[in-house]
Amino acid sequence: MVDAVVIGECMVELALEGGRRAAIGYAGDTFNTAVYLSRLGVGAAYGAAVGRGDPFSAGILALMAEEGVARDLVVEAEGRLPGLYAIQRDAAGERSFFYWRGEAPARDYLALVDQAALARAMAGAKLVYVSAITLAIVGEAGRAALRPLLIAAVEAGAGLALDTNYRAQLWPGPEAARAAIEDLAPHCRWISAAADDLRGLGADPDEAAPRWAAAGAEVVLRRESRQIQVRAAGGPQTFPPEPPIAVVDTTGAGDAFNAGYLAARLAGAGVADAVAAGRRLAGAVVQHVGAIIPRGAMPDLEA
Repeated sequence: MVDAVVIGECMVELALEGGRRAAIGYAGDTFNTAVYLSRLGVGAAYGAAVGRGDPFSAGILALMAEEGVARDLVVEAEGRLPGLYAIQRDAAGERSFFYWRGEAPARDYLALVDQAALARAMAGAKLVYVSAITLAIVGEAGRAALRPLLIAAVEAGAGLALDTNYRAQLWPGPEAARAAIEDLAPHCRWISAAADDLRGLGADPDEAAPRWAAAGAEVVLRRESRQIQVRAAGGPQTFPPEPPIAVVDTTGAGDAFNAGYLAARLAGAGVADAVAAGRRLAGAVVQHVGAIIPRGAMPDLEA
């Protein structure tokens, strides 16, 4: 049994370094969170589809082994290649993404995976983690297959966590994305939401967050001002912005925050300590290039 089952897509990452140079890595929003959960002592299994026999899929699997992320739920699809994205960073560390993922096997994960094995793993976990990107890439048929598995896991005692990470190009329109998120929200124990994502979906953060909290979720709302508000049944808690730090690359910051926050909550920490842990990890991530920082750069989250 593992503590967490994380479902999504790991892609080949090209970090553009200027001229004709790029560094190759492997990342993806939920994959980044799975790696950081594993580093923080939360045994994680990753559910995704990759290719078979190509160096990029082999690189993803090797990284999973190196990071201690279980691969039991990974499907290797013959004749397929994982998706690819390139990152271009500006002087402030903000990034632009360019994707090649239309034929990626992760889109067919629910059709390829042994759903009974996936259901057993999720039902035995403390945490099941998905994002709006997960919901987008698996498509309408994948969402229809995934939904009952997630609900069964919740009924078995797992805590469902959802990041509302919205990428407009993955959806036919914001209405479809909003409907998929709203469909899962009543079953979630934790929801992580960036205010700008919710506005992109056509939702009011100050309406959605309290409504989701009233339905039973602990909602972590991250505002553009870097203020964080956590809403739960007991009422909101607000955490002011921390002093600014030097930013090299913002890639993976939200994913790292989610890992730090959830690892702390699973360990029994209160909301304030969980927010501090998430911020400390995200603060380290933005000071390095790429979504996954070297192990030696991991901060002490209990400091």
